[in-house]
Amino acid sequence: MYYDSLAMSRSTKGEDVESRLRNFITDRGFPCVGAKSALARGNLTILVARDIASSWDDVPISQSLVAFAKTYRADPFPFQSLAVIFQDPGRLTEEAFETSMWERLQSLSDKDAWLGQDHDSRVSDDAGSPHFSMSFGGEAIFVVGLHPGASRPARRFERSVLVFNPHDQFEQLRAAGQYEGLRKSILERDLALSGTPNPMLVRFGQGSAASQYSGRHVAEDWKCPFTARTGRVSNDN
Repeated sequence: MYYDSLAMSRSTKGEDVESRLRNFITDRGFPCVGAKSALARGNLTILVARDIASSWDDVPISQSLVAFAKTYRADPFPFQSLAVIFQDPGRLTEEAFETSMWERLQSLSDKDAWLGQDHDSRVSDDAGSPHFSMSFGGEAIFVVGLHPGASRPARRFERSVLVFNPHDQFEQLRAAGQYEGLRKSILERDLALSGTPNPMLVRFGQGSAASQYSGRHVAEDWKCPFTARTGRVSNDN
């Protein structure tokens, strides 16, 4: 399988942290019912890489994302996710995690373009656009970051993690009239876990989703550091 290209993913240490991520998601208090569903159905692929602050595993992660997008398009149903756990030691501040996260996403996006993959034309590649989404393998992707220093409990895992979710599956739920119910359930569960509403959650089209990726509460004038590679397809409508 494509995810075996990461050498550490089959190590005993890697298997241990994979199990702990699964336990984190299945915990009764964890609010994201989409992630719970993906895991329960066997549709959560987990990779283990070295360090979120390093480009060491960017090439195999990029290749895995292209393969993941291809697999999703062959059978596009909710919920499917690809999670990359980084074995970086220590605890990053929210700002440091956010910086490293965007460095990885920039590098992965650049490699995606180098592999000849166009940005998904259904979304914008402008990080300031309310229609922005990352894109890998030609598939729009929403990214969720987890790490030990996260202020929101739902984002607080023992290692840095990036979870890649096809944007299309949320559009399917919206078309089926199920999205608002799912969103309401997640917000209520997150409020019960944290004691306060999540200030960063916005509906697609009402603000750039980029501000939600890291989980950090950012100011209204925050600017995403991501820049799409010149020549890639953009659709800002």
